[in-house]
Amino acid sequence: MKHPFVVGNLYSRKDIYKIVNVPVPRQKGAWNTGYTIYDDSAFIFANIGVPGTTGHDYENLLVGNILHWYSKTTDTIHVPRLKRIMSGEIEVYIFTRTDSKNVNFTFQGLGTLVDYDDIKPAYIAWELLKDVKSNTFSNNKAKVKERIKFLEGTKTSSITTRYERNPKAREECLNHYGYDCQVCGFNFYTTYGNIGRNYIHVHHLVEISTIGDTYEIDPINDLRPVCPNCHAILHKRKPALSINELKRILAQK
Repeated sequence: MKHPFVVGNLYSRKDIYKIVNVPVPRQKGAWNTGYTIYDDSAFIFANIGVPGTTGHDYENLLVGNILHWYSKTTDTIHVPRLKRIMSGEIEVYIFTRTDSKNVNFTFQGLGTLVDYDDIKPAYIAWELLKDVKSNTFSNNKAKVKERIKFLEGTKTSSITTRYERNPKAREECLNHYGYDCQVCGFNFYTTYGNIGRNYIHVHHLVEISTIGDTYEIDPINDLRPVCPNCHAILHKRKPALSINELKRILAQK
């Protein structure tokens, strides 16, 4: 690994600037929009379960060792910067936080591309490599190239549904169950008014990291609407808690 970050440690952007030796004139712009490339390294800053400081909420989701991540609303996988980040030619350092008011991000490891969708904003799934020794990148580079080759060869013929991130699957799930959390019953519109209308997370009953490339989603049987708090608690355990388990825990309180 080129830069000496420690998996699990907290870093502010100022900390990262110092470690990577980013000059002051470069400490702006792309660094504050979620992802950038500097010194032949990529840096991704993902908010999990909360909107970013600009108010955008991309519904990024960290499940086990997989980060399901969305680009800026204006970008697709064909944007040159994203193409290079996905290429496997440079290290991808991934940082996450669950509170947009917190200046610190947790370093999750180096990202290996495992899936993507050609939509706007771009959807990319990253496997997080926690073992970031000096030889990690060379091994990861070959792995990413093979993965890209496989994905490019299967995208046109695959009948795969893009997990719960497929907008149609999400829509069908919510049309059936509505926008009340299936664990605690919380409804954003009831509590916050119009700003909370049609907002809710969608939970996959089978953990995404265990799903193969040809898994086809049944939006009614496989997905459930849950609020961000319950969503986070469901995934506090691995394997994840079931919705009924968490409901029982709430009932005991």
